[in-house]
Amino acid sequence: MTKKQKKTLFRIILSGLLLGTVWLLPSDGWLRLILFLIPYLLIGWDVLWRAVRNILHGQVFDENFLMALATVGAFVIGEYPEGVAVMLFYQVGELFQKIAVGKSRRSIAALMDIRPDTARVLREGEEFVLSPEEVAVGEVILIQPGEKIPLDGRIIEGHTTANTAALTGEALPKDLSPGDAVISGTVNLNGVIRVEVTSLFEESTVSKILDLVENASEKKARTENFITRFARVYTPCVVGGATLLALLPPLFLDWSWWDGLSRALIFLVVSCPCALVISVPLSFFGGIGGASRRGILVKGSNFLETLADVDTIVFDKTGTLTKGNFRVTGIESVDLPKEKLLELAAHAESRSSHPIATSILQAYGESIDSIRLGEVTELPGMGIRAIVDGSEILAGNETLLRSEGIAPLPSPHVGTTVHLSVDGRYGGQILISDEIKPDSLQTVQALRTLGVNRTILLTGDNRVVGQAVGEALGMDETHAELLPDGKVALVETLLSKQPKGSALAFVGDGINDAPVLSRADIGIAMGGVGSDAAIEAADIVLMDDRPSRLAEAIAISRKTMRIVRQNIVFALGIKGVVLLLGALGFANMWIAVFADVGVSVLAILNAMRTMKKK
Repeated sequence: MTKKQKKTLFRIILSGLLLGTVWLLPSDGWLRLILFLIPYLLIGWDVLWRAVRNILHGQVFDENFLMALATVGAFVIGEYPEGVAVMLFYQVGELFQKIAVGKSRRSIAALMDIRPDTARVLREGEEFVLSPEEVAVGEVILIQPGEKIPLDGRIIEGHTTANTAALTGEALPKDLSPGDAVISGTVNLNGVIRVEVTSLFEESTVSKILDLVENASEKKARTENFITRFARVYTPCVVGGATLLALLPPLFLDWSWWDGLSRALIFLVVSCPCALVISVPLSFFGGIGGASRRGILVKGSNFLETLADVDTIVFDKTGTLTKGNFRVTGIESVDLPKEKLLELAAHAESRSSHPIATSILQAYGESIDSIRLGEVTELPGMGIRAIVDGSEILAGNETLLRSEGIAPLPSPHVGTTVHLSVDGRYGGQILISDEIKPDSLQTVQALRTLGVNRTILLTGDNRVVGQAVGEALGMDETHAELLPDGKVALVETLLSKQPKGSALAFVGDGINDAPVLSRADIGIAMGGVGSDAAIEAADIVLMDDRPSRLAEAIAISRKTMRIVRQNIVFALGIKGVVLLLGALGFANMWIAVFADVGVSVLAILNAMRTMKKK
């Protein structure tokens, strides 16, 4: 609890004690008024001041105005205890709201603590402590045990274990050795390491995540925007309705003026929209905070709301449902020796950073002679064209070879097949296998339990590989041999057939799926740590490589929307009943207090359930 909240709590307790004491004291007339004014002004001076200040600035109709009008009116008609009680319980509701928002904000602030303050830079053998913004790419930084890793980089010396929980929600530390990438914002646990910086601070993972989290509250859900618009129209209508209730029945019915005014004040108290205005944004805020603790970054409450409506999920295969750890498992050669075919493929792929290229280079296991290598052209979605020893080498999928008029031999194996041609003649094929992630099948099953109607697999791999993975995971549909533009076209076709009120999500690894991530109703990036494309293109980023986080994200979004709807129905239902009773003369000011403050407190407590991990 903050210092300001403690002061508010003290005022609530003191004014409550004064109210009880004054109530028991025998008093009448002016003395009774003065005695009740003391606790009223103690607890309500700030509300009265905000109401006056807003009126002077042209902002008349807000909750401060309603509270001031209702409580001052209660004093006018002689209901002093009720006037104090309305203000007292209103402040109780406000305190509950601030504590709840603070709790949710702290869960997001815990993620904000990943920002490093300094970096130890080694320059010409000397150590300098600088701000991370001052460190250039290529410089070497020293990181001691217990320190946050300040910048993205690669270990060049030392072994350690890193705690990635702040980013991924994963409690198990990760072992790191020379050559491994390190991510800014994670914590170096037990070893001294030297790291070569690979990106500037403003381009680093931690910087992008912090920017994402800070801006999340700006993107409001449809329900939030509706409640905001509703409150702007609703409050003036309430004041108008109360005015008519105070004037018309005494003029045309057998009501006294005091009776009309009393019922109008009850109407005002009941009609205050606090329960909705507070609890709905708080529910979304809590949902985003709860998700961030699990390593699920949601860029705004609008995306959390859309995620709850998802009934079709389209997955990219490599790096999303499979590990992306490719290895060469077979070589089939036509004329050349297998060793020669692998050597040519390794040289052709040597300038590519694609996981398939990496697996071929690892299988070759020898250094690349750059003198033998000429012009290299990467053909997105198809493969590589390279000049090796003066010969034109094509290394890629069937589509690449067929586009050059070369007929590849069919592959009898399940796996990714890299076909090779030398100077226009088919040379053979290299089989590369990928492994399905341990929780991929569990994820698909969990999605079905959550009511997701269709799961679809997209891949640029050959049809045999795609179908094998799709069948192993129980996918409803599998589409293989797709180029990047083919994936976009297929997702657009699926979107055109989506039932109204439902949403389609695309889940990719964030490296080469940016066009599809941005085209889907909601784009979800897997394995977001270290991937610039994931953080920038996706609406939701799952900060580790586990697909099961997707089911957790959907469960959180649906729980949040359930609580939002509960609060709307509960608040409007109770208020509607009490408004009717008040207008008919069956509800007094105490019932009105419950319908306002009581409902607000219960709605806030319900909204706080979105923050729970269960």
